[in-house]
Amino acid sequence: MTGTSGGRSLTPEERRRIIDIAMELARTGQTGDLLDFLDHGVPVDMADADGNSFLMLAAYHGREETVAALIARGADVNRRNSRDQSPVAGAIFKGEDSVVRTLVAAGADLDAGSPTARQAAELFGRSYLLEGAP
Repeated sequence: MTGTSGGRSLTPEERRRIIDIAMELARTGQTGDLLDFLDHGVPVDMADADGNSFLMLAAYHGREETVAALIARGADVNRRNSRDQSPVAGAIFKGEDSVVRTLVAAGADLDAGSPTARQAAELFGRSYLLEGAP
């Protein structure tokens, strides 16, 4: 973030509030509004206190359009949260088939994190989502 609003620096509380709002936009799939935040200086890979990026939240909540838009903006498809979970493993856990396919097509590492996407797919009976993946 640029750190200014009307020529002054943002307070820590204002900064936290902006981050919270942007995270909620990712979680709820309000893609256009989230992209506006990015256009105004919010980093695409910003993370919340739990290490969840916009991409992680969008993937976990099945927001395929938001996931695709974040990937197009350069989001790190392999950025794991503080619990070592990857966006693709989260999408597999939630059964978000189209999101998994989008992340795999964008080069998500299926062997990163704990559990890995491959382990999650096997554990939850969703190995079909990774058929044909490298």
